Amino acid sequence: MSVDAPSLAFPAAESFLAAVASPLGFSAETAARVRFESEGALPAAFAVTDFASGTVGVAGLAASELIAGLFGEAPAVTVDRRLVSGWFGMSIQPVGWSLASPWDPIAGDYATSDGWIRLHTNAPHHRAAALAVLGVEVDKSAVTAAVRKWRADELEAAVVARGGCAATLRSLADWAFHPQGRAVATEPVVIAERGGFGEPKRWAASRGRPLAGLRVLDCTRVLAGPVATRFLAGLGADVLRIDPPDWDEPAVIPEVTLGKRCARLDIKSRDGRAQFEKLLGDADAFVHGLRPGALDALGLGAEEREKIRPGLVDVSLDAYGWSGPWAGRRGFDSLVQMSAGIADEGMRVFGTDRPKPLPVQALDHAAGYVMAASVLGGLALRLADGRGFFTRTSLARMAGLLASTGAGEAPAFAPFDEADLAPETETTAWGPARRLKPPVEIEGAPLRWALPASPLGSAEPEWRKEAAVA
Repeated sequence: MSVDAPSLAFPAAESFLAAVASPLGFSAETAARVRFESEGALPAAFAVTDFASGTVGVAGLAASELIAGLFGEAPAVTVDRRLVSGWFGMSIQPVGWSLASPWDPIAGDYATSDGWIRLHTNAPHHRAAALAVLGVEVDKSAVTAAVRKWRADELEAAVVARGGCAATLRSLADWAFHPQGRAVATEPVVIAERGGFGEPKRWAASRGRPLAGLRVLDCTRVLAGPVATRFLAGLGADVLRIDPPDWDEPAVIPEVTLGKRCARLDIKSRDGRAQFEKLLGDADAFVHGLRPGALDALGLGAEEREKIRPGLVDVSLDAYGWSGPWAGRRGFDSLVQMSAGIADEGMRVFGTDRPKPLPVQALDHAAGYVMAASVLGGLALRLADGRGFFTRTSLARMAGLLASTGAGEAPAFAPFDEADLAPETETTAWGPARRLKPPVEIEGAPLRWALPASPLGSAEPEWRKEAAVA
């Protein structure tokens, strides 16, 4: 049944939802279909729980709108703010085994001669770049001593120029006047445009599994894109994740591969490129988080992708935005929090003597749910006229949206317990695990995942025959 009465209990969550819903074409009346529940909040310098809940809400809203387009009736959407806060951390709870450490030993915040800098060294080539600039081996104390000899901005520039990832701690005011901060502030939360025409195919959807039979090609890495495609898998999509032969991210793979098949493919090789084009030609949606220009350099720019798959729903993300001097810069959630003033504001609000980031990687997760909503919204539009849909967003734009509202007043959530967990046990490749209950309820179409989390490269790079579109 449709629910038209707006929720009045959590205006900040509604405000965040509206900010994302509008550029995707959802009206204020439509957005009022989403209701929020559960008192409490994550302690942070910003309204992280409401921000998270609003972005999950827009993904639920987009699913509701797609169901309406398929079956003529829009279901109610209810977002549990407490469970959302859990999913923005870790939804998985291993039983009898442990997750890998999320951070490389060198990654972290370091004091420079004039401030702070964060080095992101989880990827081996990013670590090698930082160490080469500093002229030290893999030793935390040596890195600490070497960093102190640098000015923060100079070290940031040197590491980035070497192909590494680093971010100077900046205040909100510094970022507002920075050339990249000014550029990103002018970008829409979601940059959306219609593509060319293709055949308006319908997939094997059912009311309870609206994405059953839909093919989603996933070329994303930690963490936003995998969150997006995990949500789509929860609605029944056949998600095929493609990684290069040597890539791994062991700390988060059990968290984000839920419901997906994961394959490896070297798209720089002749055979790999041919197989990738075949996969793309049979996909309904393509989700990717490669830096601007990366696919173009491989001859797979937007125009070429649309030729391969007319009517493609194409959703992408980058770190620092799509315009400005840093548009192509490598970045991650923790780096953008440093650059955009979030970690500095946390330090000020909580009175700490070092950068204070958010309690969860909220920029990544929020961007992921916005990307999922973009896929769903694009599918709904394509049902009507067969035209494709291209959207782009960025972690930096998510940071600006979050910073637009203060923390507010709310008691902290009580610790998560058995009542927050789904009853079933997930048999992952690493061992049994429990998951939190889904963070959003779409009436009549509950999120559920047909496949457990699995390692990268555990499947073949091909579509399942039973998932072919109708």
